[in-house]
Amino acid sequence: MTDLRETVLWAANRLCQDRLVVGTWGNVSAREENCFWITPSGMPYESLTVSDLVCLDLESGESRGRWKPSSEWRLHAAFYRHRPDIMAIVHTHSIFATAFAVARKTIPAAVEDLAQAVGGSVEVAPYALPGTEELAKNAVQALGKKNAVLLANHGLVAVAGAMEEALKICLLVEKTAKIVLLANSLGSVSLLSQEDIDKMRHFYLWSYGPEKGGEEEA
Repeated sequence: MTDLRETVLWAANRLCQDRLVVGTWGNVSAREENCFWITPSGMPYESLTVSDLVCLDLESGESRGRWKPSSEWRLHAAFYRHRPDIMAIVHTHSIFATAFAVARKTIPAAVEDLAQAVGGSVEVAPYALPGTEELAKNAVQALGKKNAVLLANHGLVAVAGAMEEALKICLLVEKTAKIVLLANSLGSVSLLSQEDIDKMRHFYLWSYGPEKGGEEEA
């Protein structure tokens, strides 16, 4: 069985490979029962090893490891406490998604794959200083039951039940942000109806993929 820390390390390296971050910004974590593993503060992803990751207790906030945890550990802890279904979190500063965060504009669910994976438009959480409890509270409220949220003037957070899914959501949001900007330059964005979004989300959760069996569940 793959060590959960290896999964966090894999995702952290993908952030650089997929150009979702620059330098040491952004962070990744994965949940394990009542604690979670998170990338350390201010260390280059390319040089990280599993021994560099930090374990934090979800209830006490106490950390275990040789380095300080990411400054956004409160944000990760808040998501895990609020949503038991969340097992992995990826926070990026990708260009197009962050452009929407800076403009403080929602990324609409105008593309089918985003609607399916996120569950609707990607909302913007009100601004708060990075690393604060206020930022964590704002982000949790703006996320709701969806799987992605923008942090005003900051970046994107994607959550999921598995690390691969959280990373995929980051890529889908970035792609959609770029598509929406291009569509606006051509005229306007045609939005999907909430009814269609809900149907596609249901299909994605219960029927999409070989492990789902191809039949919708009631």
